Amino acid sequence: MSRPAFAAALLLGCAADPAPPAAGPQPLRVGWQTTWATQGQLACALMAGDHLQAQGFAPSFHGFPYGAPLNEAALAGEVDVVLTADQPALTLHARDPAWGIDARLMTNRVGGVVPQDGPVAQLADLRGRTLVVPFGAAAHRAALGALRGAGLQPGVDVQVQNLGLDEIQALMAAGPADGAWGAAQAAAAWDPALASWELSGSTRTLFTEEVTAVVLSHARLADGAAPGSPAPGERLRAALDAAWRALQADPGPAEACFLAQSGLPIGPEVLTRAAAVEPNLRPGQAPRVRLSPAEVDGLQAAADFLHTSGLVPRPLQARDALRPGAAE
Repeated sequence: MSRPAFAAALLLGCAADPAPPAAGPQPLRVGWQTTWATQGQLACALMAGDHLQAQGFAPSFHGFPYGAPLNEAALAGEVDVVLTADQPALTLHARDPAWGIDARLMTNRVGGVVPQDGPVAQLADLRGRTLVVPFGAAAHRAALGALRGAGLQPGVDVQVQNLGLDEIQALMAAGPADGAWGAAQAAAAWDPALASWELSGSTRTLFTEEVTAVVLSHARLADGAAPGSPAPGERLRAALDAAWRALQADPGPAEACFLAQSGLPIGPEVLTRAAAVEPNLRPGQAPRVRLSPAEVDGLQAAADFLHTSGLVPRPLQARDALRPGAAE
């Protein structure tokens, strides 16, 4: 090539920088809870659809039996997003503020039951008896609040003992004797276990409470996003909206998926009962993926409980855990 031709080629090649390669989908490790309805159906809808992929994510799903091991995985850097209840969410944020709340997940139900044929007909009848509940869960907070509302002082009038859900289920499976499951006359937990107990006909429900579940992500997602793309929280909310719409249209496949993933000995009727408190599943209802002011107040009640119970060392302000756009 002649000198002038070489110079022209060089100038042509340097006239503009080569276009950068197109950014690929952003990896997203989603931690979900394999034994928790209605979150399980929503996770299955996200797995089956392309809702996260449409928002530029390349998702993988990692199941955990309940909130505590999911939190540990989050703190170990093994997941990027968690689907969890109010207290585990706030505990995670307290331990690592890089975890923040991006969206409302769902309304879920907690409650307490006693043997149907036992001597306890109302909360006041628990005086001098024992209630078991997994400590740190929303059901723990609800149980203590229900006892106090009935004029009973936990730890004095009623013994409240920490027992995992699997252990509670095992006690119940053995059947009640003399109006108790082992040494316990009452138990508290969340759906779908609560709905399953109710539908079995072997229990009497003493109290229920609706609480809020949320979606958290780690701050690293913002660093790994493609330049110019919307914030991760905005993209997560868009995917949740689409997944709720898919569930509204046809919940059957997600229910079957969740039952298979969970291995729980329950049927679709249990999931229907548990899902009855979630407005996003009502036909024609526009999904709500942002927290309402009342739900933010509920998060603060959970934060106060965590501190007064000694589960976190310092007072928490729930709003500090909210990312932009998470609340209405």
